[in-house]
Amino acid sequence: MKHIEITTAKRSDAEILCNIFINHITEHPEYISHGEIQMGVGEGTYVPSDKSGAGGFISKPSPFAREKWMNYINGKFDTLETSSIFKATVISSGSLEVEEIAGFCVLEITDDGDAPFGMLCDVLVKEEYRGKGIGTKLIQKSMEWFRSKGIKDIYLESGLGNHAAHAYFERLGFHQVSHIFKLE
Repeated sequence: MKHIEITTAKRSDAEILCNIFINHITEHPEYISHGEIQMGVGEGTYVPSDKSGAGGFISKPSPFAREKWMNYINGKFDTLETSSIFKATVISSGSLEVEEIAGFCVLEITDDGDAPFGMLCDVLVKEEYRGKGIGTKLIQKSMEWFRSKGIKDIYLESGLGNHAAHAYFERLGFHQVSHIFKLE
């Protein structure tokens, strides 16, 4: 029997988290949002629609995705007063031997608004562990962390075509508040 434990990630987990992230955006570029594009992890181009209706904004990992994401995550480990990273680890019952990191989330507090607000930067669960409540546990842990810091206003962003995640976030009580546009 196995169970999932949600704990604070350590800097020594960064490479594993990076592998999970890069594998996911490579297989699912729809995950890439403006945040990944802005920090150089992803890139995107607008392709005009053709006669079949195909086209739109097409995203993909950048050639420097791994390096840029490692810089990003290490920056979060450097600012733990305003950032946190939680991981979901599969644990074997009867022993405390860790089998695998199944997912993670990255959060930060930003103070460039009217009042400080929370940003749920990434929530990612490996495909083989989806549908088991891991993402919900990660988000619940994130909300506890934000509350412990006095943060009530919380946002997240998601890639344009990441429809399953959008529906999931709405089920958890998040609502879309804007669209992001990029000039080509």
